[in-house]
Amino acid sequence: MSSTNVATSSGRLFINGRFFSSNLSNDTKPYFWDCMFVKDGTIEYVGHKEDDIVHELTWNGQSEVIDLQGKIVLPGFIDAHMHLLLLGQSLQKLDLDNCKNLKDIRQTIGDYVKWNSSVERILCRGWMQSMTDGEAKASMLDDLSDKPIFIDSKDLHSTWCNSPALQELGIDSLGDPAGGIIERDASGKPSGLVSESVVLNTVWPHLATVASMDEKKTALRAAISAYNTSGYTGLVDMAMDENGWAAILALQDEDGPLPIRISAYWLITPSRDKDVCLAQVDRAITLSKRYNSRLSPDLRIVGIKVICDGVIDACTAALLEPYSKNAVSIDPLWTADMLWPVVQKADQAGLQCALHAIGDAAVRLAIDAIEQNCTPGKRHRIEHLEMTSPEDGKRLGELGITASIQPVHSDPAILRAWPDLLGPKTLGRAFAYKDFADGGATIAIGSDSPTAPWSPLANLYVATTRKSAKDPKAEDAAVNSHFALSLYQAITGATAGAAYSSFAEGMYGELKAGLKADFVVVDMMYDPVTLLEARVLQTWFSGRKVYDIIS
Repeated sequence: MSSTNVATSSGRLFINGRFFSSNLSNDTKPYFWDCMFVKDGTIEYVGHKEDDIVHELTWNGQSEVIDLQGKIVLPGFIDAHMHLLLLGQSLQKLDLDNCKNLKDIRQTIGDYVKWNSSVERILCRGWMQSMTDGEAKASMLDDLSDKPIFIDSKDLHSTWCNSPALQELGIDSLGDPAGGIIERDASGKPSGLVSESVVLNTVWPHLATVASMDEKKTALRAAISAYNTSGYTGLVDMAMDENGWAAILALQDEDGPLPIRISAYWLITPSRDKDVCLAQVDRAITLSKRYNSRLSPDLRIVGIKVICDGVIDACTAALLEPYSKNAVSIDPLWTADMLWPVVQKADQAGLQCALHAIGDAAVRLAIDAIEQNCTPGKRHRIEHLEMTSPEDGKRLGELGITASIQPVHSDPAILRAWPDLLGPKTLGRAFAYKDFADGGATIAIGSDSPTAPWSPLANLYVATTRKSAKDPKAEDAAVNSHFALSLYQAITGATAGAAYSSFAEGMYGELKAGLKADFVVVDMMYDPVTLLEARVLQTWFSGRKVYDIIS
C-alpha cells in the first residue's frame, strides 16, 4: 500500500511506544520505532511520530489512536519448540515440581488420592531423577493407591509407574524395543520406570485412548490461553502425532480459527524395520500436502521430528566421553543406518528435519545426517544442543542448520547434579549458544513446555544472564556465562528466528509492513537483569487483542 493510501485508511494507529526492530544478522544493538499502523490484521506502517504519514493518520479522524505510554512493543513471541496437547494435559496433572525428595512425592500423591477418590488414574508431572536419587520403582508407590499412577519425568523422556499402571500398559509382555528402555528387577520383571521410545509408543498412546476428545479439546484451550497470556502468538509443536493432530483439528472445527499460529513437526518413532520408519515419513508428507503455508498458513505440517538421544539427568544423552559419575557411555537411540533413509526421504519431499540431539555424540550424528543426506537451504534444525564440541558448533552455521535452543534448560537451579554427572571439562561446553550465533547459525528459541516453564521473558533472562529464573534467591553461579546471548539476539531468536526456522518469516515474526499484526506490549526495561520483573500487558494476534491486563 502506498504511503498516501496508508494515511487515508481506517485502522489502529499505535503511538508513543517503543517498537522493536529486528533482523537475523546476529547484531547486538536494538533499534526502536515509535509508531505503528495496523489494518485488517496486517501491519501497514512502522515509523516515527515526526513522519508526515503519522501526522495525517492522527488527524484524519478515521483511525483509532492508541497511546502506549512509552511501553516496549515486541513481535509476538513464537515458541520454537513445545508440545501443545501435552502442555494442556499437564495443566490438569498433579504437580510434583516443588517436591524435594521421595517423602515429599509420597506425601503429595497421598494427599491427592485422599481428596480425589473418584479419579480412575493418578496422573502426575514434574518429577526429576535427582529427587529420588535416580531410583523409580513401582514398590515406592504401590501402597499409595490401587489405581494406576503415572508420573511424567520433567523432561518427558521417562514415566514412573506403580504396579497397576505397569499392568494396564501391558509392559510385562513387551520386549526391549528399539530406542527404548524398560528397567527390570533381578528376575527380569519390569520394576517401574520406562523411558524413551516406550513412552512415545506405549505410554502416550495408551493415555490418549483413555482421554475423551472433549477432555483433549479442553486441554488445548487451556494451553492456548496460557500461551496468549504469556505473550505468544505462535508456536512450533515438536512431536505431533495422530492423537494431537486429531484433537487440534476437532478444536478448530468447533471453535473456528485459533488465536495462535501452529507449525508442527511429525514425530517419527524408532524401529529396526526401515519400512516402518519410512511409512511414518509418508504420513507426514501426505498431511503436509493439505496443511501448508499456501492452503493452511496458520496450521501447518512443516517437517519431521526424530529423537536421537535421551537426557543428561537420566544419563541417557549420548556423549563423546563417558559420564563422570558412573562411567556409563550411551549410544544414540538411532543408528546411522536407521536415521539416514528417514532424513533423506523427508528432505526429498520438501519437509524439514528436526533432530533432537542433547549430547555431543548425538549432535555429531545429527549434523552428519543432515550434511550427508539433505539439500542446502532447507533450514533443517537440531533441537536442544546442550552439549557440543567446538568444531560441531561451527558446523551449524556452515551447513545452514538452525540452532533450536531452550535456554530455560540451562537454568542453574536445575543443573546442580551436573558437575558430578559430567565433570568440569564436559560441563564447560554446556549450552554454547554464543558459539552457534558467532558461527552464523540462526538461533530459534523455545521452551520445550511442558518439560519446563514457558514464560518467554524468564527464558530470555536465562539466555542473557545464564542465571536462574526458577530460583533466583538461591544465587546459583551462572552456567558458562561466556556463552550468553545479548538481549537483542535473544529477543530476535524468540521471534524472527523462530519464524524463520519454519519458513514463516514472510508471514510473521517481526514488526514490519506487510506482516501479520502479531505483537506484545510489555512493561519492561531494555536490560537483561530486570527481565524477571517485566510483565506482558497485552497480546495482539492478527490485530486483535487476545490478552489484556490493562483494561
